[in-house]
Amino acid sequence: MTTLTLPELAKKMAGIDFAMLQTHTASGEIAGRPMSNNGDVDYDGDSYFFAFDSADMVGEIERDPKVALSFTGSKSLLGKPPLFVAVEGHATLSRDRATLQAHWVPDLERWFEQGVDTPGIVLIQVKATRIHYWSGEDDGEIRL
Repeated sequence: MTTLTLPELAKKMAGIDFAMLQTHTASGEIAGRPMSNNGDVDYDGDSYFFAFDSADMVGEIERDPKVALSFTGSKSLLGKPPLFVAVEGHATLSRDRATLQAHWVPDLERWFEQGVDTPGIVLIQVKATRIHYWSGEDDGEIRL
């Protein structure tokens, strides 16, 4: 077991764009779906995802903001083992135009044709409280 700092882990996570976002359904089951950080991958313990207000996950976050994220990095060309990261955290929702604009990238127009002015757009922010990571025999935990 090793103990990485958050900046050290962030460096290892650089370039991992997609995560699985897990929420709790109204019946208490766990629901997961892939989400993109939209290139906002300078990891400081917070992750940001855009969604439509009508998405099930938005209602699930409103009912229970405790969420989980899982990231998987690909195997490196140097034969190093892949990186796995599990994040526990609390999600908040923002509909504030300035906040949405701060995390906006043009590629999002594929799903949100009117940009941050798209009706029903919402930004999900996941603030990590606990992070586990594994890479071969290297593993550890960071609490925030």
